[in-house]
Amino acid sequence: MKIKKDFILRKVADSYVVVPVGKLTLDFNGIINLNETGAFLFGLLQEGAEREELIEKMLEEYDVTPERAAADIDIFLQKVKDADVLE
Repeated sequence: MKIKKDFILRKVADSYVVVPVGKLTLDFNGIINLNETGAFLFGLLQEGAEREELIEKMLEEYDVTPERAAADIDIFLQKVKDADVLE
């Protein structure tokens, strides 16, 4: 999985936002707000990480059970799919 190249992640104050650039600004209205964990996952998706790698990296970075990591990642992936941010 990979984030479309026309979406960028930026930190603004204590928040993370995803904004479209280029031609996508015409089709995508608004921004996506992410927490720290969402920004972490988004960054991995920008590099083309698959679900299993996301789980592995989340377990390395955060104190969370494998079951909780998998469930949270599934929710996150569904949200980015619904927002049409994945290639």
